[in-house]
Amino acid sequence: MIKAYKYIRFPKLLVHTSLLLFTNFFLAQEKQELPKEIPDDAFIAVDRESMVKRASFSMNGNGFFTVQVNVDNDGNDMIGDAANEPSIAVDPTNPERIVIGWRQFDTIDSNFRQAGNAYSLDGGLTWTFPGVLSPGEFRSDPVLDFDKDGNLYYNSLRSTYACDVFKITDGGNDWGAPIPAQGGDKQWMRIDRTEGVGAGNNYSYWNAAFSTCGKEGFTRSTDGSNTFEDCVAVAENPSWGTMAVDTDGVLYVVGRSGNSIVVVKSLQAKNPNIAPVSWDATSFVNLDGSLGLGGTINPQGLLGQAWVDVDVSNGPGRGNVYVAASVIRMSNNDPGDFMFARSTDGGMSFEDPVRINTDPSENNVQWFGTMSVAPNGRIDMAWLDTRDGIAGSDSTALYFSYSEDQGTTWSPNMKLSPVFDPHIGYPQQDKMGDYMDMVSDNNGAHLSWTNTINGGQDVFYTYITPHLLGINEFSFFNEFQIKWYPNPFSEQVTIEFFCKNNEKITLEVFDILGIKKITLLDENVVGKKQVKWNGTNSAGAKLASGVYFINLKVNGQSKVLKVIFK
Repeated sequence: MIKAYKYIRFPKLLVHTSLLLFTNFFLAQEKQELPKEIPDDAFIAVDRESMVKRASFSMNGNGFFTVQVNVDNDGNDMIGDAANEPSIAVDPTNPERIVIGWRQFDTIDSNFRQAGNAYSLDGGLTWTFPGVLSPGEFRSDPVLDFDKDGNLYYNSLRSTYACDVFKITDGGNDWGAPIPAQGGDKQWMRIDRTEGVGAGNNYSYWNAAFSTCGKEGFTRSTDGSNTFEDCVAVAENPSWGTMAVDTDGVLYVVGRSGNSIVVVKSLQAKNPNIAPVSWDATSFVNLDGSLGLGGTINPQGLLGQAWVDVDVSNGPGRGNVYVAASVIRMSNNDPGDFMFARSTDGGMSFEDPVRINTDPSENNVQWFGTMSVAPNGRIDMAWLDTRDGIAGSDSTALYFSYSEDQGTTWSPNMKLSPVFDPHIGYPQQDKMGDYMDMVSDNNGAHLSWTNTINGGQDVFYTYITPHLLGINEFSFFNEFQIKWYPNPFSEQVTIEFFCKNNEKITLEVFDILGIKKITLLDENVVGKKQVKWNGTNSAGAKLASGVYFINLKVNGQSKVLKVIFK
C-alpha cells in the first residue's frame, strides 16, 4: 500500500515530461470551461401528446435487460425531445419501486431544461413519465437518493445556482413541493441510511465556484430534509464528485481539487448537535490521471465525475473505501480510462490504481464511468466505451464489470448495448450530460444512463444480474446437445438434452432480478433427458408472465436459456 499523493506537489526536478504535458492539457481544458447551468435559451412549450412517436428501444440479454424511461403514456419514444444526465433511486423496502430523474429538453431547438422524472412499479420493466417537476421552470443537474425507510429525494438545481429538494414520503409516486436546499453547480446528494444518530441526514455538496454561498460548498439537513443548514466550506474545495456514508455514519466526499482527486472525511457530520460540520482527514487518491472535460466525445460536458462508495457488508471488506473515475491518464496520455483505487484503512491511504477497462488501446475512450457497492460487498462498475466503434470515431457502447473479492480481481468486461453515436440529438448544447448513475442491491445493479440508439438523446434503465453475465458456453457441444421448446410458452416449456457421459446436471430458474424461483433438476444424467417447467415456483404457485432465465450447469460449466412465459 502507498500513500496517495497530489501531483502538483512534486519537486520541480522530479517532474516527468508526461506530467508537464498532462498538466498543460488539463489547464487548457480549464480555460475552455463554458458557462454553467444557466438559461440562455428561451422555454418553448411543447405538447407531448402531439409529438411524432415511434417504438421505443428495449433489449434483453443473458443477465440484463434495458428499457427506455422517457416515454409517452403508451411506452413510445417521442421524436424531437432530449433527455440526459439521469440519476436513480430504488426503494429498499420495495425494489419494484424505482424512480429516475433527468434533464428534460422538450425540444432540441432549445437548451432550456426542466426536471424530468419517471417511475416504475414493476422492477423497471415499464415506466411512467408523468411530466416534469415545476413545468416551465429552468432546472438542471438532477440527483436522486433514498433513505432506509423507502422515502425518495430529488435534488434539483435552479438558474440562480440554488437547489431545491423534492420528497416522496408516503410510498407513492407524486413529488411534494420544493424545499430550498442551498446549493451550487454540479451538486451531489447523499442520505444517511444507517440506524445511528445520523439516520436520515441529507448531505449535499457542489462546485463552490458556482454557488449561492460564495466559496462554500456543503450543506446538511438533520430534520428529514425539511430545512438545510447554512453553507460551510469543504477541505481542499473538491468538485465534480459524489459522497458516501459508512456503517458508523462517517461521511466521505470525493472530487477534483486542482488537478488531483481528493477524499475528505467527516467523523461528526452525523451528529445533529454539532454544527457547523467540520472535516477530520484528507487523502489524495492516485488514479494516474485526473477529472477533465469531455473533449471531442462530450464537448461541453465532463469526461465523467468521481465516485466514492463504502463496503457496508459483514464480509471481509467491511469498511473498505473505494474510489473510481473516468480520467485523462497521466502516464500514457490515454484520453480516457476508467480507474479504481481501494482503501482498507478508512480512507486514510489508497492503494495503487487499477484500470477497469481491459482493452489495450491508448486511443479508445472510457467515459461516464460509475460505481456502486451492493450491501453484500460486491462492487459494480459501468461505463461508456469506444473500443467497438470505427477507429477514430466516438461511437460508443455500454460496458460492465464487477468484483466479489473487494476489488482484487474483476469479471471480464461485458458489452451490454449496441454501438451508438453520442453526438446525435444535441439539444442546442454539445453534450450528453455529465454523468450516469447506478444503485446496487444484492442481486444486481440498477443503472440509469443516456444513449442515442433511438436516433436522439434518451434515458434508459438497465438491470444487470452479474452472476448471469459472461456465462461460459459449453466447450463440448459435440458430446452434449440441448434444445428447449416452445418459446415463448403459455402452458409449459420442455428442456431436452443428451449427455454422452455421466455428468452432474443442475437446472435452475431465475427471474430478471436474478432471484431463483425453482430448481428443476439436480442429479447425475447420462443419455437423453427431458425436463418440463410449467411456470410455477418451488411452492407450486404460478409466476407472473415475463422473461425468465434457466441456468443449466454441467460440472462447473454453464449455459443460460432465456424463455418467455406468456
